[in-house]
Amino acid sequence: MDKITQETTVSLSELATVLGLTSKRIRQMVEDGTIVIEEKNQYPLADSVQAYIKFLQKSLPSAEDVKLAKATRVAESTIKASRAKVASLEASELTGKMHRAEDVMRVTEDMLFSFRSGLNALPGRLAVDVVDCKTPAEASEVIKREVHKLMRELADYHYDEERYMELVRERMNWEGVTDDE
Repeated sequence: MDKITQETTVSLSELATVLGLTSKRIRQMVEDGTIVIEEKNQYPLADSVQAYIKFLQKSLPSAEDVKLAKATRVAESTIKASRAKVASLEASELTGKMHRAEDVMRVTEDMLFSFRSGLNALPGRLAVDVVDCKTPAEASEVIKREVHKLMRELADYHYDEERYMELVRERMNWEGVTDDE
């Protein structure tokens, strides 16, 4: 084979072989103006290879594009992970394995308001019983008994799953939906 120079020309099939492309793709690149043809079926080898290299370089993403694509992938991955976590938390809430702080706060407030009402009613309930007492020790015992009664009511408070589910349904606007549905 002769030495390749700047003037070396090759056929369509030879250029396709050198560039690793099909003849059809070479013809498309000629039509696009990427590769120049000198004579019928004769292509300047050096110019065609250099033109193809420039074409490939143009199609490569810039460093900025690569950074942006990576940031986009990371952001999308983070969003998907966040959505999965939210779905998991919602499922835990709907199955009663987890309760929102606002629901716990409402139930706790209800319990405390009930206890507070009991404390506020205490003077009225004790007034009649204490008046009938003969000694301060007897009055003290009546007061202690009523306070202990209130404390037992507070201690007897138990977790009410239905109350929490009612709050979830209320928040989700599932008015007519029951746990069985």
